[in-house]
Amino acid sequence: MSNPKPYYLSKEELRAVQLTELELLCEVDRICRKNDIPYRIVAGTLLGAVRHGGFIPWDDDADTAFLREDYERFKIACEADLDASRFYFQDHKNTQGYRWGYGKLRRKDTEFMRLGQEHMPYEQGIFIDIFPYDYVPDNYILRSLHAFRCFIFRKIFWSEAGKYTAKGLEKVVYILLSKIPAKAVYNSFDRFVAKSNKRESAWIRILTFPTPTKDFGYKRKWANETADFVFEGIKLCGVAEYDEYMTFKFGDYMSLPPENQRKTHPVSRLKVL
Repeated sequence: MSNPKPYYLSKEELRAVQLTELELLCEVDRICRKNDIPYRIVAGTLLGAVRHGGFIPWDDDADTAFLREDYERFKIACEADLDASRFYFQDHKNTQGYRWGYGKLRRKDTEFMRLGQEHMPYEQGIFIDIFPYDYVPDNYILRSLHAFRCFIFRKIFWSEAGKYTAKGLEKVVYILLSKIPAKAVYNSFDRFVAKSNKRESAWIRILTFPTPTKDFGYKRKWANETADFVFEGIKLCGVAEYDEYMTFKFGDYMSLPPENQRKTHPVSRLKVL
């Protein structure tokens, strides 16, 4: 496989991507309010709402999160209420070759091809992430073991991309991991999800996404209540206890990072509306 060259978005293209993501966020909000499904903007999207009143100027993605039960309800609601003329939802249960442990809502008639993922056998339109929160053990040792399993699943999922993008021994490991049959991987992952949610706890996390601290998760209470935040002139639901949550995740979140840390995702192809 030849190595595609990275494509660097202009300011105008980045803004077009953000406005498309805003469409997607509005669709999530519409479906959730119609069906009384709690959701929240999180991570850099919530930070953007608090610090900038919208997107972080250099940010090229958007994140929403649901407790697992609500995530499953959202997926069902999408089958009836999603505007299929404009959008489509992807996860490993409805999209062959999908290699992530969470969902994505994408805009039809667009393309946002992440560098190194050109070979993935599914559509890759401009998207927002739809993250499920799952419970993790309260006990620190058990939570650490749980985190290790999360790490293994994340690496197995990423192996289909990593076998092309990594180098040296890491590349060899990804090649070997990619040979595990996808059906076996996801059957095992689904069992892990079910086991993680057998008992509620004070901690939650996105199972196949890194967490910011040694605690290996987020406090469940931050998902208890949502509040409306103005984001690009519209109201979206976010974490009500945003200050505590974002201090935990980002530290001094109101200070801008140095310019060399204001990164966007490398892409190889882009098509905006």
